[in-house]
Amino acid sequence: MDLFRNYSKHQAYLCIMNLENQIYAVVDVETTGKGLGGNRITEICIVRIQNGVVLDKFLSLVNPQQPIPGFITQLTGIDDSMVAQAPLFSEIAEEVLAFFEGAVLVAHNVGFDYNVIRNEFKRLQIDFTSKRLCSVRLSRKLLPNKSSYSLGRLCYSLSIPLDNRHRAEGDTDATVILFQRLLSLDDHFEVIGSFLNTKSKESTLPPNVPKEQFEELPSTPGIYLFKDQSHKVIYVGKAINIKKRVLSHFYTKKSKSYLMGQELYHIDYEETGNEAVALLREADLIRHFYPKFNSAQKKPRNTYQIISYKNQRGVLQLAVSISKSFDYSVITFYNRAQAVEKLEWMCEEFHLCPRYCSLQVTTGRCTHYKLRNCEGVCTGEEDVDDYNIKVKAAVDALQNDKPTFIIKESGRTKEENCFVLIKEGRYQGYGYVDHDIPVNSVDECETFIERKTPNYHTYQIINTYLRKNEMRNVVVLDQWSA
Repeated sequence: MDLFRNYSKHQAYLCIMNLENQIYAVVDVETTGKGLGGNRITEICIVRIQNGVVLDKFLSLVNPQQPIPGFITQLTGIDDSMVAQAPLFSEIAEEVLAFFEGAVLVAHNVGFDYNVIRNEFKRLQIDFTSKRLCSVRLSRKLLPNKSSYSLGRLCYSLSIPLDNRHRAEGDTDATVILFQRLLSLDDHFEVIGSFLNTKSKESTLPPNVPKEQFEELPSTPGIYLFKDQSHKVIYVGKAINIKKRVLSHFYTKKSKSYLMGQELYHIDYEETGNEAVALLREADLIRHFYPKFNSAQKKPRNTYQIISYKNQRGVLQLAVSISKSFDYSVITFYNRAQAVEKLEWMCEEFHLCPRYCSLQVTTGRCTHYKLRNCEGVCTGEEDVDDYNIKVKAAVDALQNDKPTFIIKESGRTKEENCFVLIKEGRYQGYGYVDHDIPVNSVDECETFIERKTPNYHTYQIINTYLRKNEMRNVVVLDQWSA
């Protein structure tokens, strides 16, 4: 096992080797296809080449130690019976490692093969690392304007034979010919050298997105959308620096980022000028698109209302209920505890009955442990009409306690301002306005905003903003001139 111990040492010398004499290990693996973490190798082929000449080839089926799904068998032709007597990866690991020794790992969509191989070694407690080149990204650079950069389409357009498709040897042999063609187009190794530069992140970028899309991303606050081949949104994110945040997805070894990168073909973005609106816009788009790779903000959240209704005795009763668009709703909350707390305040402040505020379940006199200033409506000591007047006053006070204000933030350019409008306690939307256009009332605000629907997440975003900024950038309505 000396090879295992010395492997990293050999890799360290790659950066100073002459690229003209560099050895490349072109590889393809077939797998069980059970996600990145559970993906096991069923077949591996490695071809070592130097100066464009094939030096050696390694090919082996591998027992993955788990069943091969039917759809994988249909794709590759490899089934459980074929690998039953095949060696375990641990039994060929030393030979595999020898083929990568001193070489740059090359694969078509190298991120997939590299991560699967790395995970196999990780199970053996071996930290496998390698310089790597992606023949998809190299092809985009050296063979521009192709309609597709999939291995099959590239081979067809370049008249490269591709036999035994979706088997390790067939795909590797075709990738070798493709890579030899790419080497011939890079006379002075300028492209390959730039890809292998330690500062270059080419090998970590998603294979199906041209590098130019990343270069065009702005370094400003906003949101970004990842889309698949059919332009379906698969992820929505927000950022203070869009370019930095997008790239960070692909510098990590997390399986979610890797799997997302494999499906990514297009990147769109919107500049918002500030983080607050980026957060609000992200919440809006996640709710609209329900993207595959977003986990946060997709779980349904209950909202709660304080409702008012007249019971059989004619008493106006209050209660907290899950929102169902009641016509007799007084106010909506995104947290049940907060709704109950507000109801307790109403009960105490206006001498209401805890029983008729649904704060305790009883059929006689109220006996709430905390609220003890009921004036006897539950026992007939207080007139129902008098009690109802107090309930109406409490409801009016609650409705008048809904603040109207704007949050002023930076716009997308130096010439504009951004504002978020909250009217009577409800998020209305956001807008942008030039510095020289006066906006002095809510009516004027409403002519500029893009209307949005409030939800649990927008409520949380705005509340967090207010707590974090301690009311800075907040203008309450009564501070504005009409």
